[in-house]
Amino acid sequence: MGVQERERKMYRPLRRAGLEVIPDAVPDGTMPVVMGYSREDIVDGFSHRYETPRLVERLNEDWYDLAVSAGLFDRRREFLVMLPQGTRTHGMALRETHWGRRAAPTAWTRVRLLDRWDIMGRGAASAFLGIRAGHPGFGMMALDSGVYIGCSTGEIGVDVIAVRHPDRSENILRQMEWFATWSDRGADRDLQKRIVGWLAVAGHDVGDTGRHR
Repeated sequence: MGVQERERKMYRPLRRAGLEVIPDAVPDGTMPVVMGYSREDIVDGFSHRYETPRLVERLNEDWYDLAVSAGLFDRRREFLVMLPQGTRTHGMALRETHWGRRAAPTAWTRVRLLDRWDIMGRGAASAFLGIRAGHPGFGMMALDSGVYIGCSTGEIGVDVIAVRHPDRSENILRQMEWFATWSDRGADRDLQKRIVGWLAVAGHDVGDTGRHR
C-alpha cells in the first residue's frame, strides 16, 4: 500500500478525530505489543454502560483525565497508538478474529493530540479506533512506555484501563514469551520476530521471564 493511499484512508480520518499522525517516529526500543496483563497490573480505569447519558462526551472526558493523570502524553501531547499496518479497520479485525481468521498486522504509530479532538466519537467512527461512535476499541502507550491505556467494548458497555510500566509486568512478559513461541499456522510471524528481538535487547530471554524483574 502506497503512502498516498494510507494518507487518504487512514491519516485523514484520524486527523478529523484530532490525531495527527507522525510517520516513522516510534522511539527505538519500544515494546512491540502489550498483551496478557492481569488485574494486578491495572492501576486505574473507568467503565460506562451504553445507556449512559452523553456517552461519547463522558467517554472523551474520562479518557482525557485518565491520559493526563497516568502520563500518556509528553510535553507536545504526543503518544503511541496501535494501528493496522495496512488500512484494515478495527471492525474488520474483530470480524476476522470472530471468524477464526488471522487479523491484519498491527504496529505502534506516533500521533499528536490536536486542540480539537473527539477520540470516542469521530475517532471510533473512523473505524481505526473502534467500531462506531460510542463503541471505541484501541491500545495507546506513552512514548517512554511508562503507561499503556487500553479500551474495549463489551456487551453492555465500554471499559478503559491503564497499566503502569507494561514493559516491567511479569504477566505481560510471560504472555509475550508464550506468543513468541506459538507454533499455530495463523500466528503473526513478523510480530513474533519483533517480540523475540525486543525481549533479547531488554534482557528477557524467551522462557526465562521468572528470573528478570
